[in-house]
Amino acid sequence: MEAYCLKCRERREMKDPKAITMKNGKPATEGTCPKCGTKMFKIGKA
Repeated sequence: MEAYCLKCRERREMKDPKAITMKNGKPATEGTCPKCGTKMFKIGKA
C-alpha cells in the first residue's frame, strides 16, 4: 500500500503494513517508510 512519508516528502510503498482501528472506530493502515524508517499512516480501508 502506498502512503505519504512526511520526512521524505514523497509517496512511497509502505513496509510492513498492518490494519488498525483508530480511537473513533475508523479503519487505518500503519507501517514504516522503507527509505528512512519513519512511521507512515494512511486513513481508510486497505
